[in-house]
Amino acid sequence: MIGPVIAGLLGTLAPAFGYMPALGGDTLNMHAFAMLFDWPGITRASVLSVTTGVTATALSLLLVTLICAAWSGSRAFRIIERALSPLLSVPHAAAAFGLAFLIAPSGWIARATSPWLTGWDRPPDLLILQDPYGLSLIAGLVVKEVPFLLLMTLAALSQIRTGQARDTALALGYAPVTAWVKTVFPRVYAQIRLPVYAVLAFSMTVVDVSLILGPTTPPTLAVQILRWMNDPNLDMRFLASAAAVWQLALVVGTLILWRLAEGIVARIGHRWVASGARGGATRAIRAASLATAILSASAIVFGLFGLLIWSVAGFWSFPNLLPDSFSGRTWMRHAMTLWPVASETLIIASVATLIALLLTLACLEAEERHGLKPSTRALWLLYVPLIVPQIAFLTGLQTLAIFTGIDGNRTAVIMVHIIFVLPYVFLSLADPFRAWDARYGHVARALGAGCDGVLWRVRLPMLLRPILTAAAVGFAVSIGQFLPTLLAGAGRVQTLTTEAVALASGGDRRVISVYALSQTALAFLPFALALFIPAIVWRNRRGLRHA
Repeated sequence: MIGPVIAGLLGTLAPAFGYMPALGGDTLNMHAFAMLFDWPGITRASVLSVTTGVTATALSLLLVTLICAAWSGSRAFRIIERALSPLLSVPHAAAAFGLAFLIAPSGWIARATSPWLTGWDRPPDLLILQDPYGLSLIAGLVVKEVPFLLLMTLAALSQIRTGQARDTALALGYAPVTAWVKTVFPRVYAQIRLPVYAVLAFSMTVVDVSLILGPTTPPTLAVQILRWMNDPNLDMRFLASAAAVWQLALVVGTLILWRLAEGIVARIGHRWVASGARGGATRAIRAASLATAILSASAIVFGLFGLLIWSVAGFWSFPNLLPDSFSGRTWMRHAMTLWPVASETLIIASVATLIALLLTLACLEAEERHGLKPSTRALWLLYVPLIVPQIAFLTGLQTLAIFTGIDGNRTAVIMVHIIFVLPYVFLSLADPFRAWDARYGHVARALGAGCDGVLWRVRLPMLLRPILTAAAVGFAVSIGQFLPTLLAGAGRVQTLTTEAVALASGGDRRVISVYALSQTALAFLPFALALFIPAIVWRNRRGLRHA
């Protein structure tokens, strides 16, 4: 995992310091950095990247903490758990488009409130999307990162004993929320620290969501780097590489500050715990956390519903809540171009996921056969591609790919996708694989089965559902990759994600909706298969149907 990242960083560092012989850079110098810091928008773009990333991460973590503290173990919490997979399957770009169509001045929220609240007969002149402070970008990131952090938190809760400590605190008179935060949260956060860092790095450097919801004058630093990378003037590659190094420095600096903030919060928390304060506005927190969770999920659900309506909308004047007519002309007009793009997306995601799944199973089986116990440090290797900004090392990988002649084709895109798919597949499958009851294997060996027989005839069939779920997660991750596809494919490999984001500048909501819905449907399909295939295969094995 660390090899491609290091190679990409080296391919970025060399041009950043002026060394790129193919473009006439034969000596090391700081000219690119001088150009970067002379650019008038550098301060604003850097501040935007940091503030939007930190705010989105902090809000997502706070919301997940409150949901777990207020509702853990309840019926509502089980409903939230069931809703995770559908929410996680929605690609970032599709969720961003759906949110944009909801909150835009001519969006559904404005249309729904116009007749009885605002009285608008035309869209208001309000800068909601792509606002200069990045508020809509923060909202789009929170909507998608809350399900991911909640999934990581649920995985952490399954690894530590939380019930006994919380019950003891409740018996001592602590309010439920206070009891959870004081006794459970410190241990949970230690388990989800790396996912939080990954969310922070992603939120600071995301490109596709920033193109849809983020500011434009100037944009976030990652978007500006992409513009310089795509500039016809090849000398701008030096400037783009320098900016990518600066983006990496911003992420590293922000992670260090976040780590220092963890220590400060820990000290304050120790004092709060020692104070013995037992009270807590449990009802208010439960109501607020549930309302926020519903609002976050509704933004995705109603956003997708809005995409569906726009994809079949005829004439739709403001402030009508629904179109005057419905038509499938947009789907029919783009069907011929949509199918090849969808097929390319399906092939890339399937191959990348299959390779990642095989590598993951090989690693986990090696742990089992050789008695290996990966330490916490080993997890850092998995999180390296998630924590190191994509824009920081993919620019270097693209440069190296151009020199070696392997850029601009499907193989290059698949290879780059594996870098990002493998960590998610491994993290999704590792806990179920390791938690498998080894007694089944002992029985199989007693009956004469070897190690391979136990793996293929006992273990993998029993883990069918977790394997399919991990594959579905990896498939959805691959489908949602925008920047890796764009750079590794050199703009010549078209997927649903790259096409949908490219259409964002056009403003045709009907066409955007067609591509965004197709992207979402393709990402959701493996999750549906992960539910139905085990039920069909193990229809005569009640225990395995729910394994």
